[in-house]
Amino acid sequence: MGAGHSHRLYRHGHSPVHALPPHTKLAAVLAFVIVVVSTPREAMWAFAAYAVLLAAVAYAARVPAAFLLKRLLIEVPFVAFAVLLPFVAEGERVDVLGLSLSVNGLWGAWNVLAKGTLGVAASVLLAATTELRELLHGLQRLRLPPLLVQIASFMVRYGDVITDEMRRMRIARESRGFEARGIRHWGVLAKSAGALFIRSYERGERVHLAMVSRGYTGVMPVIDEVAASRAQWSYALALPCAALVVCLLGWAL
Repeated sequence: MGAGHSHRLYRHGHSPVHALPPHTKLAAVLAFVIVVVSTPREAMWAFAAYAVLLAAVAYAARVPAAFLLKRLLIEVPFVAFAVLLPFVAEGERVDVLGLSLSVNGLWGAWNVLAKGTLGVAASVLLAATTELRELLHGLQRLRLPPLLVQIASFMVRYGDVITDEMRRMRIARESRGFEARGIRHWGVLAKSAGALFIRSYERGERVHLAMVSRGYTGVMPVIDEVAASRAQWSYALALPCAALVVCLLGWAL
């Protein structure tokens, strides 16, 4: 975790949002998602207000709308599920453009789309303004169990290692004229997957031995301790606090 490690979701910048300590942003996003989920689905205006709040954060972070919208495509499976709800849900029915739809299904679809999209957008903004290494440090600062933090750190790093190994194996197959075109080639792909598993396991063993030889005792050292001032906490928590006001109004109105 000591070395730098960037990812495709991260957008390098020097905005006030980028400068916030990672644990404050993690806490703010978690609180914002909880508030959004707690909002009654009938308060449609509240979700529009949440979207405006996230747009303000994106503007402060200098994250372009195209960048954000492109990465929201990850929720397409949830959109497909939401589209099916009005057709399969039971209860009172209503005709819309000649289709018989469930009222409860329509509300359920709206609930999934609105809350899911806002949650994903908040997560994308967090990833766009915080490097993976900083996120892991933030989890440590929030007192997440150290073992879980270490597992997440190794997953991130070995995910890239395995991906790169898969790329090299694919290039080696293609350089020998291999091209998977049907079920006949599944045997070759299965053997490649087995070889990838063995290589990954052996690499993990070597890395573990190297760590033990350097004094690893089950606890990753904290290289830099990032503390947050009261002003930084106030700045980070402005989003969930504003969302909480909207949520309370949604229940009251």
